[in-house]
Amino acid sequence: MTVTERHEKILHELKENGKVSVQKLSDELDVSEVTIRKDLRVLEDKVLLFRTHGGATQTNPYTSDRPVSEKEKMQAEEKNAIAKKAVELIGDNDSIILASGTTILAVARKIHPEKKLNVITSALNVSLELSQHENVEVLQLGGQLRQSSTSVIGPYAEQFMEGITCGILFLGVDGIDLDHGLTTSNLMEASLNQKFIEVAQHTIVVADHTKFGKRGFSRICSLDKVQHIITDAGVDPQLITKLEDAGIQITVAK
Repeated sequence: MTVTERHEKILHELKENGKVSVQKLSDELDVSEVTIRKDLRVLEDKVLLFRTHGGATQTNPYTSDRPVSEKEKMQAEEKNAIAKKAVELIGDNDSIILASGTTILAVARKIHPEKKLNVITSALNVSLELSQHENVEVLQLGGQLRQSSTSVIGPYAEQFMEGITCGILFLGVDGIDLDHGLTTSNLMEASLNQKFIEVAQHTIVVADHTKFGKRGFSRICSLDKVQHIITDAGVDPQLITKLEDAGIQITVAK
């Protein structure tokens, strides 16, 4: 089978099933997985498919930057379930970081501490939500306002984090990919999130199933920087197994 015939076969199967597997194509076409990966790379360069972990898909995995008011309505039930699990991990007299995003806002809405809680956040909507609780001391970062997420970004916020240490970071992301790691749609937000990870003792990603297999424009970090992911039951069980094999604790909110 020629290279051209191989490519035609890959595209035909992709059209039929919406996705293809490197291993399956290797068996069917009787070539190595290395060869199939090269084929997929060539076809992706021609914008005929999008490569994923272990295969390829017709669906564009890259996320778009949508306003927080729009994103808040998406997967609302899943985000609330994730938030309930997240707040169970917050202890008395804790110091935590709440990054930004609609899932993080859902977490903030579930926080009702009986004892003192220190919260550092870049998100204005999170600060406003927590300001109604007398036991919560909020430290709102300053900087350039990113309107789509109602959060701050930039060097002022990053500089402040250099003098901080915290127990838990709750991080929302636009994409979780086994190869690309954690991503977001904004370069400066990714940089601030990297600072959050540096100063936190424990990083917990809160993300619904739609974030898996997606990629944002800006890379935050590889998955080895993450200790825990809280998600919902919509995630592929095989993907959960791979993440657990990589040493990441997975909590599925029902």
